[in-house]
Amino acid sequence: MPITIKLQVEMSVEENGLEDALAEYDELNVNQLVAQILDKQIALEGIEVQVVEGPNSLEDYDKVREANG
Repeated sequence: MPITIKLQVEMSVEENGLEDALAEYDELNVNQLVAQILDKQIALEGIEVQVVEGPNSLEDYDKVREANG
């Protein structure tokens, strides 16, 4: 019987670390990246990942970076 666990995680990632991780896992956004990492580490019946604050892609990150000048 699957057990549902709901988490809220806040993390700070260095610019190079985010870019490298997205490239290594060949993912387009943070949602997919986190889902891949969790799925590879433990057997999951189902997984949903949602970024609720902060950039979800390198394009979003670039916009934040430009805005903060």
